[in-house]
Amino acid sequence: MTPARETPVSAALPAPLAAAAERLRGIVRRLPVQPPSFVAARLLDRLLWPRLDAEQRRLLAERCVEVEVVEAGLRVRLRLGARGFEVAPAGDTPVLVVRAQAGALVKLLRGQEDADRLFFDRALVMEGDTEYGLMLKNTLDAIGPLWR
Repeated sequence: MTPARETPVSAALPAPLAAAAERLRGIVRRLPVQPPSFVAARLLDRLLWPRLDAEQRRLLAERCVEVEVVEAGLRVRLRLGARGFEVAPAGDTPVLVVRAQAGALVKLLRGQEDADRLFFDRALVMEGDTEYGLMLKNTLDAIGPLWR
């Protein structure tokens, strides 16, 4: 399987479309992360926040996590605050960066694919604080699918 860092979609397209897809990805990568991060935070407030207990919230709180959908170049930067998910401030350096193909993220959110398998297939890449990443993964595994 193609590593999450590459753009697998453009490889399967005819040359003119692949070039256009790469240009679009480059434009999206330069856009501010705040608007999609705000949307992601509101979604997680509905899907994940109510399912986290007080201890999980405490352990995961106040650290910036960046998630990138590789094909689109779309990035969100979030952190867990006292009242829910929030857009990470511009100066926050992510402690964990997760890069994944769109299909892999959807399968993960729906519980159709195991995070470990996606990781070993290189459809999901995590960089940064390994301990925090493992804690986040175990928390999500314990909660189960976020989206059915």
